[in-house]
Amino acid sequence: MKPLNGSPILTVSIPPHAHCGRTIKKDALETIIALLPAACFAVYHYQFLALRVLALSSFTAVVTETVCLYFMKREIEADNYTALLYGLMFGFLVPPSAPWWLVASGSGLSIFMGRMIFGGLGANPLCVPLVGWAILTVSWPDLMNFDVSMLASELTYPLSELKNFGPETLDEYSLKSLLLGFQLGGTGAAQPLAILLGGAYLLARRIIRPDIPLAFIAGVTATAAIYYFIDPTEYASPEYHLLCGSTLFGAFFLATDGPSSPAGHTPMRIYGFLAGTMLIIIRVYGIYPDGIPFAILLANLMTPLIDKIRPAPFGGITNIHLRSRS
Repeated sequence: MKPLNGSPILTVSIPPHAHCGRTIKKDALETIIALLPAACFAVYHYQFLALRVLALSSFTAVVTETVCLYFMKREIEADNYTALLYGLMFGFLVPPSAPWWLVASGSGLSIFMGRMIFGGLGANPLCVPLVGWAILTVSWPDLMNFDVSMLASELTYPLSELKNFGPETLDEYSLKSLLLGFQLGGTGAAQPLAILLGGAYLLARRIIRPDIPLAFIAGVTATAAIYYFIDPTEYASPEYHLLCGSTLFGAFFLATDGPSSPAGHTPMRIYGFLAGTMLIIIRVYGIYPDGIPFAILLANLMTPLIDKIRPAPFGGITNIHLRSRS
């Protein structure tokens, strides 16, 4: 509309007309900040070994993405921090003593096979760091085994003790020591207290919704409690399952990966609960002591189906009603 003098009083532009201020770059940077406490705990426990793994993994991820984008003739996106984030998350999962070539190849494969081969940013159907982890675990199981690769360490791997000798071996681990990360595990993933601090930061900053982490923890707790109720001499209690290994890292950082997880509230809760339930089942019946990556990868594969579980719109007619009328 224009008044008689010709100056506009109303300007209409294309949507969106309001912006929340969030960007992919800011979300990735906030997530990296949330991982810093666990990275510091890892450096405290493993010194230079942890620093070497995290730095090499992050650097390789950024370089791999840059090379892929160059050959794809697309704009370089290294400045959005997403590749850096995925590289850091992959470094959290591997043993601190992993050889340099194992870290570099796993981080590169995570970006190439888990992300770029599907089209790049936002197109990955699987959690990117877990793709490289799965390839390395199947290809070089001894080097990815914490008991074998960390023989010189004074720390022990409680999930391996549980798998091989039963829950009575967990009596030597206090909940406080587990919470503070005095256990073998992924370089940064086995630092429960620091991971909780990072997860709380993400929730407070609204980078992630609480649906998936809480549902995941509920699935772990409920399933572990059922087994523990059946036979406490054969199965560990829920609190040990929560604090051992990379359970909390999976709940707050891996399962909540945006492109590979559902979008709606109800699908998120179902997805998180299923992933938590499958984690305990894999730990009880599987050959791998932890199993968190495999549980989340399986949940990722079910995401397209779970994402279809949505409530009918208010006043709308569902497909079930349409079929019954016909």
